[in-house]
Amino acid sequence: MHTHRNIIFYLSIIFLVILGAAAVAAPLIAPYHPTTQNLEQRFKPSGAAHILGTDNFGRDIFSRVIFGSRSALLVGIVAVSIAVIIGTIIGLTAGLSRAYIDNVLMLLMDSLLSFPTILLAITVVSFLGYGLLQVMLAIGIIFSPVFARLVRAETLAIKTEAYVEASRSLGSPIVKIVYKHILPNLLGKVIVQCSISFALTVVIEASLSYLGLGSQPPDPSWGLMLKDARNYLVQAPWMAIYPGLALALTVLCFNILGDTLSEKLNPKL
Repeated sequence: MHTHRNIIFYLSIIFLVILGAAAVAAPLIAPYHPTTQNLEQRFKPSGAAHILGTDNFGRDIFSRVIFGSRSALLVGIVAVSIAVIIGTIIGLTAGLSRAYIDNVLMLLMDSLLSFPTILLAITVVSFLGYGLLQVMLAIGIIFSPVFARLVRAETLAIKTEAYVEASRSLGSPIVKIVYKHILPNLLGKVIVQCSISFALTVVIEASLSYLGLGSQPPDPSWGLMLKDARNYLVQAPWMAIYPGLALALTVLCFNILGDTLSEKLNPKL
């Protein structure tokens, strides 16, 4: 059983590496430009000319799926990075400050966590404006409370350890203690949370694009591709199947990565 889980874990990594490489090398791999229309080739099923068929504008679906991975991964990387930076700063401040500052910061974080994720994303994007940059900022803000609570909890536990107390008694400045003792011990759990958040970020980006709040036409995005496909599910089901599969497999692989890392980095297991 353990061997099977390891195989699935390594297959997930291989898939994500291939996806990342395809996203970087998209102009070299994609046989067509993702926005080039050819109305004579509309609704063509899989064939030699178009591996995954064409959509309602005659655009090559394989090319659009590959280019769509760029926006999904870019949003994931940038949004999770924003969330980690904001969350770590707030979490460290709360964990190392006096009780009243800790209470105020955590009340603010809990207030953000109390909203449904997708509803909060729609609200923030509506406030910031529509587009990929706004989606990245919105998702980064939304996920920062998760990292803030994680970092705070770990900081409260680590700062009572004997080696931290010894360092403090020797007169080490708080900045040195944070960089030398607290952050290295946080790293494992933050990485696990990053992989889980990455999966959710990909879903939210696709959802916002589907609702018309994220990537804007004619940019290739898995969410936009699913939006275009909804009126042609009977006529051309491949329009929904391939971007849907790409989205589902990406999310599944990131979830497997997060679950496996949490087990491997947990000393109790």
